Amino acid sequence: AIKVLTRKSADNPDFVKRFHDEGRSAAKLNHPNIVQIIDVDTAGEYHFLVLEYIDGKSVGEELVAGKLYSEKEAIEIVVQVARGLEHAASRGFVHRDVKPSNIMLTKERTAKLADLGLARHMTDMKAAMAEYGRVYGTPYYISPEQIRGDSELDFRADIYCLGATFYHMVTGRVPFDGDVPAVVMRKHLHMPLVSPDQVRPSLSTGVSEVIETMMAKDADDRYASLGDLIQDLEALARGEPPMQARGRDRSELLTELAEKGEPIPEKSTTRDEEQGPASPTIPLMWFIVAVIVGAVSLAMNLIQCVAR
Repeated sequence: AIKVLTRKSADNPDFVKRFHDEGRSAAKLNHPNIVQIIDVDTAGEYHFLVLEYIDGKSVGEELVAGKLYSEKEAIEIVVQVARGLEHAASRGFVHRDVKPSNIMLTKERTAKLADLGLARHMTDMKAAMAEYGRVYGTPYYISPEQIRGDSELDFRADIYCLGATFYHMVTGRVPFDGDVPAVVMRKHLHMPLVSPDQVRPSLSTGVSEVIETMMAKDADDRYASLGDLIQDLEALARGEPPMQARGRDRSELLTELAEKGEPIPEKSTTRDEEQGPASPTIPLMWFIVAVIVGAVSLAMNLIQCVAR
């Protein structure tokens, strides 16, 4: 496949240089879940990329057609994209524009991350400072730090964008909406995320926990690595809870359960399942204790008054 730079962009020498530089950089990435860039070149007035051809559709096209992904299918796609991002991050690249239309699906449903045109090497401080204060990305899926124009972006920005994409896939709607991009981006910065399982109650608690961790507004509150994210996604695929999102290591959980002789959880419970017979919560128990203590104290005072 050949992707040609538009005439408008081709009239900007800085953009043309960036197109060639980033195309050559992205061509160094080689992973089954990334659309391979084969070459970047110029022919007359045309600047173009030669890409691996994908015979299929994008997630974006399927969403526009009204598809609502099942948990299982969404997890299978998102974990593949996460593996592609992990490969890019291991070589110092941050994609910066992960969104449904940039996730291609082959006829075999292999997911391939496309359009690394905004990709930038994390050590390229010259490019970082040149872009400082500018917004790069797509409003519906952009991370808060990209909106602020932060110069020091890393893989956690991609995790946020992938989380927003994941949200759209399983709920059928974008995390934040608005009439104009500025309104949408302001919501990314300041508005709390509506939990996915509140939008679609059949979603498991585990999927919602993973998405909410991916879309934490503070990058430090997201997954500490793409490997941790992949570990949780693979756990969800096996029907196990996402221990990284819950702040626990799976090996610690397995060891603890083995010591107690308890079975390993086989699946994440749904909200509907959680709403079965419930035991009193800790705050309620303390309230009951306080009432009992108060009643006893009152009775003792009355006995003392009668005795006098």
